[in-house]
Amino acid sequence: MAREGANKYMQQAKRSKNDEFYTQFSDIQKEIEAYLEYDPDTFKNKVIYSNCDDPYESNFFRYFVLNFNKLGLKRLVTTSYKPSPVANTQLKMLGDDKTLGQSKGRPKITANKIVINEVGDIDGDGEFNLKDVAEQLKANKNNDWEPLEGNGDFRSKECVTLLKQSDIVVTNPPFSLFREYVQQLFDYKKQFLIIGNINCITYKEVFPKIKSNEAWLGNGMGRWISGFIVPKSYDLYGTEARIDENGNRIVSTNNCLWLTNLDHGRRHQPLSLMTMADNKRFNKKIAKNENSYKKYDNYDVIEVPYTDAIPSDYNGVMGVPVTFLDKYNPEQFELIGMAEDNGRGYSGGVMIDPKGNPHATVPSGKHMYKRIFIKHKK
Repeated sequence: MAREGANKYMQQAKRSKNDEFYTQFSDIQKEIEAYLEYDPDTFKNKVIYSNCDDPYESNFFRYFVLNFNKLGLKRLVTTSYKPSPVANTQLKMLGDDKTLGQSKGRPKITANKIVINEVGDIDGDGEFNLKDVAEQLKANKNNDWEPLEGNGDFRSKECVTLLKQSDIVVTNPPFSLFREYVQQLFDYKKQFLIIGNINCITYKEVFPKIKSNEAWLGNGMGRWISGFIVPKSYDLYGTEARIDENGNRIVSTNNCLWLTNLDHGRRHQPLSLMTMADNKRFNKKIAKNENSYKKYDNYDVIEVPYTDAIPSDYNGVMGVPVTFLDKYNPEQFELIGMAEDNGRGYSGGVMIDPKGNPHATVPSGKHMYKRIFIKHKK
């Protein structure tokens, strides 16, 4: 019930455009390190842009500024949408909007831009930390902190200008604007590493890009992301919701993922499979599922209800859960198509083949979840 409550709450947040979910530092670090293991130069000489990140609470800003030299970054740019309800809880030493507004001689700020070009031990205490960044910003030495003219919306002219100047976008975009956000990244042909709901796999803005190998999942979905920091106004659901050692309120969820077009080693690992006969003999889940390996009603596709039950010896098209994409190796499988909602859930739902072949209804008209069509590469 705890996971169901958290996931339900995430969906409510999406519907109500309540997007105040902040990523934990440990989750960012874990994901980034997986790319560095594959290619240590992934971020070298790159301009990183986090365009949904008030530095007051952004752990993306904190991670990249503290690892600026380690990653070999050329520049780090962050822009915030508006003052945050959890402002000053993450990076208090950077000051507040009122103070910054006075120092620049401008009206009170509604959105900020920080540009980091250089980091170092400015106070001479022998180590580099956020205090050094604060001192550099106050002295305006090679780095800059100033108000944006507008409200910081990622679609605004000044934010699009910064996007054009960037190499890689890394952030947790608003759940309610995800479709428009990711489409903008594709339009400007940017590399990216962003967080989304698992359902984003099926969006018309996303799945065709996954199918054409222009985007893919990061290093894990579900519990790979351990939870999000939420403001005090948010309810905490069930036993998995908690308050951490720093006083942050954490809502856990198992329905989110990293979406990216940065290469990593996990996507090239082949999925270990058994034959259909061995699955029927040894996979207990297959024995309990009456639709296992049945053909769809009017299309030559078999139902494979679990990713670990994909038969190694079947050469035709298979319908698999969307979570298959967490294990998808483009050298091992070909993506053929995906599911389309018929407005009635998926009880007898329609499956669409993008090549224009006849629609396929699920076997026996039983309740089904969304499906992706795949086949083995020869």
